[in-house]
Amino acid sequence: MGERFDVIVIGGGPGGYVAAIKTAKAGFKTAVIENRRVGGTCLNRGCIPAKAMVHASSIYREMKESAVFGVEASEVSYDYHKILEYKEDTTDKLCQGIEQLLKANGVTLISGKGTLEKGKTVRVVSQEGEVCYEAEKIILAAGSKPLILPIPGLELPGVLTSDELFRLEEAPESLVIIGGGVISVEFASVYANLGCKVTIVEAMPRLIPNMDKEISQNLKMILKKRGIDIHTSAAVQRVEEEDGQYACVFVEKEKEVRVSAQYVLCAVGRCPNTEGLFGEGVQPAMERGRVVVDEDFRTSIEGVYAIGDLVKGMQLAHLASAQGVYVAERLMGKEPAIDVHTVPGCVYTDPEIASVGMTEDEAKEQGIAVKTGKFIMSANGKSLITKEERGFVKVIVEAETDVIVGAQLMCARATDMIGELVTAVVNRLTVQQLLRGMRAHPTYNEAIAEALEDAVGEAVHIMPKKKR
Repeated sequence: MGERFDVIVIGGGPGGYVAAIKTAKAGFKTAVIENRRVGGTCLNRGCIPAKAMVHASSIYREMKESAVFGVEASEVSYDYHKILEYKEDTTDKLCQGIEQLLKANGVTLISGKGTLEKGKTVRVVSQEGEVCYEAEKIILAAGSKPLILPIPGLELPGVLTSDELFRLEEAPESLVIIGGGVISVEFASVYANLGCKVTIVEAMPRLIPNMDKEISQNLKMILKKRGIDIHTSAAVQRVEEEDGQYACVFVEKEKEVRVSAQYVLCAVGRCPNTEGLFGEGVQPAMERGRVVVDEDFRTSIEGVYAIGDLVKGMQLAHLASAQGVYVAERLMGKEPAIDVHTVPGCVYTDPEIASVGMTEDEAKEQGIAVKTGKFIMSANGKSLITKEERGFVKVIVEAETDVIVGAQLMCARATDMIGELVTAVVNRLTVQQLLRGMRAHPTYNEAIAEALEDAVGEAVHIMPKKKR
């Protein structure tokens, strides 16, 4: 039997390492068990590398289009190996930072595969052998992995998950993406920017279907303008090998369609990474593959908690971190300071997309009387300077109280700007309260004030004339 701890966290991703640091700071003897690099999917195979690729590919596209600013750039090219090196360097720096944080706060980092056993015991299997550790409290934070649908042909070597796409040493010449969610449209943007022929095949009637429909419509137009072929309401039947390429066969408008590419990316979502997480005779209550928890993230097993992608809810790094903080504060006997129910959603396309709270349609479905305020970014000075694509800021406000209950942004820096509106929704701030602070000019952020003023009928700036 190995060391005994107050808290053991299985998983060193954004949920696990944050929970561990928080409990260790509070004086709990804490360990994190991780079988790969700390940082989890987010740092190593998800958010950070994907956004690094978005940034690099966007610079390449912007350089090719720089003539609109009077800047001539000839013979612009990219080195894919150097882009990969930049991506890896970014990831390495952040992973090292987390390792240092864990060490500085006295968290024991144990390398190996952690399995929950009976009697609040965690068995860890590594190259060095097998060791069992005991703890008063155990936090399950094992994350998720790419979901593979039961479609014939997805086992073929040219069909990749996001993990495998990151490992390619050469940029693909053509790519079919199954799925039209956040992961799909971000990768589509990256490889289309680099000159790859990209096709998206989505089963639902629109892209990023869980977001505001106006955002979906705008995004579809922008991606099509950049040469991405998009098929919605398209049901994939199979993938076949065809003359050294891979054909994705799907039904669209009752007709069978075939699209061939060098690779097929399966980006239909992620599923909880519970494989090997539970020992024999140890099984918390589960629902559709996810661990069932109460409002304090307690599982059906006494002293065992679960957070992040293992539990029901949005699969986002910042949500996992918030839940980690929440559980840590509960273990300290504190009332949690963070609201884990108001979750911003972000998409790192160009323009960026961000949302929080209700959409107008969701408010109607819930019978809540709302009014909306909207500002079109073509009238925003900073957007005109940087020649942004079509975009807008929309706010959703309770009709009687002027309390802000939601917002949807599609514009440059939307993912940075959403924080102000998250604060507003969480604290039930009114339009008038948020307008008390002036915003600098020229900034993208001015658009929030414009949208808020529009919601209460006080807009003062000139809106662009609609094209006839």
